[in-house]
Amino acid sequence: MSYRRLAASAAVLAAGVALVPAPAHAADPASGRPEPHGIARPDQVRPQQREAAAFTSPADRSVRQAPAAGRAGAASADAAQDEIAVGLKAFTTSAHGIEVDATTTGTANAVSVSVDWGDGTTSEEASAGGQTLTAPHQYGKPGGYTVRVTVTDRVTQASAVNRIAVWTQGSHFTPHAPKRLLDTRNGTGAHQGKLPAYGQTRLQVGGNAEIPAGVTAVVLNVTVTNTTSGGHITAYPDGGEKPTTSNVNFAPGQTVPNLVIVPVGRNGYVNLYNGGWEGVDLIADVTGYFTKSASSGYTPMDPQRLVDTRNGTGAPKGQIKGYGTLTKPIGGLDNATAVALNVTVTNPRSDGHLTVFPGAGTAPAVSNLNFTAGQTIANAVIVPVGAGGEISIRNGGWNPTDVIVDIVGYYSPAGPNAYVPLKPDRLLDTRDGATWPWGPLSGRGYVYMPLGHGFPHTKGFVLNTTVTNPKDAGHLAVAPDPNSLADYDNGTEVWPPTPTSSTLNWTRGKTVPNLVQAGTGPYGIIDIWNQSDADIDLVVDLFGLYEDN
Repeated sequence: MSYRRLAASAAVLAAGVALVPAPAHAADPASGRPEPHGIARPDQVRPQQREAAAFTSPADRSVRQAPAAGRAGAASADAAQDEIAVGLKAFTTSAHGIEVDATTTGTANAVSVSVDWGDGTTSEEASAGGQTLTAPHQYGKPGGYTVRVTVTDRVTQASAVNRIAVWTQGSHFTPHAPKRLLDTRNGTGAHQGKLPAYGQTRLQVGGNAEIPAGVTAVVLNVTVTNTTSGGHITAYPDGGEKPTTSNVNFAPGQTVPNLVIVPVGRNGYVNLYNGGWEGVDLIADVTGYFTKSASSGYTPMDPQRLVDTRNGTGAPKGQIKGYGTLTKPIGGLDNATAVALNVTVTNPRSDGHLTVFPGAGTAPAVSNLNFTAGQTIANAVIVPVGAGGEISIRNGGWNPTDVIVDIVGYYSPAGPNAYVPLKPDRLLDTRDGATWPWGPLSGRGYVYMPLGHGFPHTKGFVLNTTVTNPKDAGHLAVAPDPNSLADYDNGTEVWPPTPTSSTLNWTRGKTVPNLVQAGTGPYGIIDIWNQSDADIDLVVDLFGLYEDN
């Protein structure tokens, strides 16, 4: 039975799963560490989580060819050449993978099947008349390809040719200079005025701001402001069903940004829904998009600290002055076109915002995160790398602030992993006792999530993490786990090293979201750490994955 028919694609299993709590493990009383808990390995296939595509070229499109005169069987081939045909069906199986079903009709003889995959490679197979041959293939890059299949009757030498156009499931990233697409405060990209309670706005992406039609997903920094009640924002493709997940959570009086990677509807639009009970203003800035054309693939990294102005890591020690800019060279990343970062502001002396942009030129009129005096706040950022191999960070406040930058991955022409959007799915909610019996995540504890366990071609996941009900200030950290799932199953795991990076920061009682691009590490297990001394509730939503096959 075929790979497709089993629906055993690594990403299908890893992304479309029923997640249940893993067995409990005994805490180490000597260490005083909290007991680690995790979600179990994927145990249910749900192929609807990813949008597999199917393509068809029926047998009546076949072009028949008679054998050369004088060849054996030529005399008996007159009828056969008028009947032999091949019908084609193709299915995507992974980011770069397809399967082609070739069904030969019009002959009962054995046939040779030659497949030209449209990327300079061919394969030769054997089949029988009236039967279907299934041939798998992996493309090196995403894109559209024309597959040409020739079947030849081994007795009569009559043959038929059919072609089928296919597209890969995965997409590559194209950086885009940061640009504002939506601002309801002044009518950019939508009607001027607040987005009403439980209302939504349609934002054009494809065909807008030099973004091509046919874009599959877009990277937006979405900011909610002028809030007078609590609520959340949900981004989803126009024409699709609104998911039950959230992208940005906010409280009255807050201005909250969050990075969003959202699929784009077939008409080129995305929807932004206000799940609050009063109106809000929305801002959306684009920094890149995904298409099914070879461009830049993704390479995940273990999170590394790139800049910390508090101690002089990667930049001069000392706060970035008001309206000042820090320029940081990005080297050693294999011709990176863009970098995936987590950027944190801390110790700001006034209100303001940060703008992260390519190169060392003038900052664009966009923002990546907004802050108030004394606040510590983080946001994920995907930013193009300038022509000189640099990125810049501008402090849009009138007083100095410290800035911390952690790098989690990069995009480059040689990057092996393509992006596959998924139907959004809630993986974890520690408030839900029916699926998570252990309650809040303990201070200094972690949750292990074996999302990629057993699926070596799944290299990263796009998650949205939300911390709520925190009992004290702290930050969240996300890192690959050095233990295998067998270690956890057997109770032989070791306590992982505490990550030195941060993903999001919170203060007591606040609800804070942030997007995470999490690498799967050596065993496909992702750890999410509560780096505070008090309990928190944690919500984790899944939005997509990166795959190298």
